[in-house]
Amino acid sequence: MIDFSLLTSVILGVVLLIVLILRFKIQAFLSLLIASIFVGVLSGMEPLTIIKTMQEGMGNTLGFVALVVGLGGIFGAILEHSGGAESLATSLLAKFGVERSPWALMLTGFIVAIPVFFEVAFIILVPMVYALQKKTGKPILLYGIPLLAGLAITHTFIPPTPGPVAVADILKADLGWVIFFGLIAGIPTAILCGPIFGKFISKRVQVSQIEMATETKELENLPSVGIIISIIAIPILLIVVNTILNSPLVGGHIIPKKILEWMGMIGHPFSALIIANLIAWYLLGIRRGFTKDQLLDISTKSMAPAGMIILITGAGGVFKQMLVNTGAGEMLANYFANKGVSILLFAFLSAVVIRVLQGSATVAMITAAGLTAPLLMESVSDPQKALLVIAVASGASIMSHVNDSGFWLVGKYLGLSEKQTFQSWTVMTTLLAITGFACASILSLFF
Repeated sequence: MIDFSLLTSVILGVVLLIVLILRFKIQAFLSLLIASIFVGVLSGMEPLTIIKTMQEGMGNTLGFVALVVGLGGIFGAILEHSGGAESLATSLLAKFGVERSPWALMLTGFIVAIPVFFEVAFIILVPMVYALQKKTGKPILLYGIPLLAGLAITHTFIPPTPGPVAVADILKADLGWVIFFGLIAGIPTAILCGPIFGKFISKRVQVSQIEMATETKELENLPSVGIIISIIAIPILLIVVNTILNSPLVGGHIIPKKILEWMGMIGHPFSALIIANLIAWYLLGIRRGFTKDQLLDISTKSMAPAGMIILITGAGGVFKQMLVNTGAGEMLANYFANKGVSILLFAFLSAVVIRVLQGSATVAMITAAGLTAPLLMESVSDPQKALLVIAVASGASIMSHVNDSGFWLVGKYLGLSEKQTFQSWTVMTTLLAITGFACASILSLFF
C-alpha cells in the first residue's frame, strides 16, 4: 500500500533540492542537507531524530568515501604533474599512427581518466587534438569526440574516480564488481561514442581550425608509458583480485583463510590506493627529480576538489538515510516490486531527471543513489548492486547541456558554437548514457 503523504514528502524534497540549486544557486552540499531536513519534517519525524539521522547518514558514508576519494585525488595529481598523461597519449599515437589516431585518443582518455579528474585530463590532453587537426587538416571533432568519450566513460564508470566510488558506497556495492562491470560496459560504449560517433558527426558539423596556446612538457622528459600504465593498473588489479578471491567462486575451500584475510586487507581500496600512491610518489616524483616539498604541495592542492566531492557525497548519504529512517524507501521498494518496475530502470531514470534539470553529474549520481539505496532488498547480490552503480552513472551522464560546466568547457576548447556543442557533445553524452544502461541491462540477465 502506498502512503501518499510519505511519497509527497519525497517528491517535494527532490523538487526543493533542484530549486535550491537552480533558482537560488545554493551549493549542492547545503542544498542536500536542507532537502533532507525538509523530507524528515514533512514525513513527521521527531526533531532530534532528524538530527541523529543526519549524523548517521554522514558518518556511515564518509567512513569509506573520504579515504578513497582523498587517496585517489593525491594519486591522480602526482600522475598529472609528472607528465604521465602526455606520455601515454604520445606513445599511443605513435603506435596507432595518424589514421587510427581517434582510437588512440579514445584509449588514452579511457586510461587517464581513471585516476585524473575529467576536466584536468581534458585540458592536459587537448593539445594532442590540436596537433592532429593541424597535421592532417581533418575536422577537430574526429579527434575531440573520441578523447572526450574515453574520458567521460571511465570518469563515470570506473573507480577510483569519485563518482562511482560515492555511488558504490551509498548502494553498498563492492568496488571490485563495479570496476569489472565498468570495464565490460565501458569498452563497447567508448567504441560507439568515440571513434564511430566521432567519424559520423565530424562530417556533419564543420568547425574552423583553431590555435590555442598550451603548455606541454618536452618529450624526452616524460615518464615511460609502461610505468604509467603499471601504476594505474596496480590499485585496480589489487581490488579486483581481492573481490575474486573472496567471492563464492573461490572461497576458503581453495585458498587458506589466513591468506584470504591478508589479501582482503591488501586488496581493499584503502590499502590498494596507499600502495599506488607510494609507488607513484617514488617513481614519478623522487626518481624524476621532484623535491619532497614539491610533492607535498602537489598532494595538498589535490585535496581541494576532493574535499568538495567528499562533502557532497556525505550530504547524499544523509538524504539516503532520511529516506530509510522515514520508511519512504521501504514503501517505494514494495510499491515498485508489486508493480514489476525494475530497480535498475528506476535508478537510471532518477539520475536522468536530476541530471537534465540541474546539470551536475555528481549531484545527479549521489541523489539518484540516495533514492535507490532504500529500495534494495537483502536478496540483492553484490553483482546486482554493482550494475545499479553503472545504471546510475549512465543516467547521470545523459544530455550535458547549458547548465553543465562540461558543456562550456568542451565548447571553448574545441572552438564550437553552442549549436555545434549540442550537436556533438550533448548527443555523445546521451548516446553514452543509453549505451551504458543497455549494457548494464544485458549484464543483469546473467548476474
